[in-house]
Amino acid sequence: MVGLMDAELDAMRFAVVDVETSGLSLRRHHVLQIGLVVVDGNGRVLDRWSSLVAPRRRWWFRVGPVGIQGIRRHMVLAAPPGDQVLRELAARLDDAHFVAHNAAFDAEFLRKAGKTHGVALPIVNPLCTLTMSRRLDPDRRLSHRLTDLCARYDIELVRPHDALADADATAAVLPHLLRAHGITTSAQLAVAS
Repeated sequence: MVGLMDAELDAMRFAVVDVETSGLSLRRHHVLQIGLVVVDGNGRVLDRWSSLVAPRRRWWFRVGPVGIQGIRRHMVLAAPPGDQVLRELAARLDDAHFVAHNAAFDAEFLRKAGKTHGVALPIVNPLCTLTMSRRLDPDRRLSHRLTDLCARYDIELVRPHDALADADATAAVLPHLLRAHGITTSAQLAVAS
């Protein structure tokens, strides 16, 4: 049974995404950095990519909490334009299941950025590792922040609030959550989304 489960999980592809933004308001803030790690269901890394995103209005923009995400104005000014970054992201998402920790946040910011830049992003039924973790703890006795999940599953989180580092950590947590929920097929993913 374990061999069959591993084979089915090997066939699944997950695009684990994390975004860093200039703030928490979807209306007022924007995407500054995107990190993507594509893995199979067993956590084997198939692709890694990240990019900063240049602001649309280069003369006036905020980068938000520099002390948290470490992104400075000069860094995003030198970044590729948003349409270019989002086209690259769309190509890398391909036919993989979109996954994020607090997926609603990341998906909505990316959808807004895609609309702003005229790029259609294939984000359908995002799978949320935060929600999956909370379902394993219905009495909410544990913390489900990414840093705490990494500690629980003995995963190293090198640079919290760096999009690629957070995507790496979420990708490493994902196989633990899939197995804990008994998810081995795409049909079961639809229920978990």
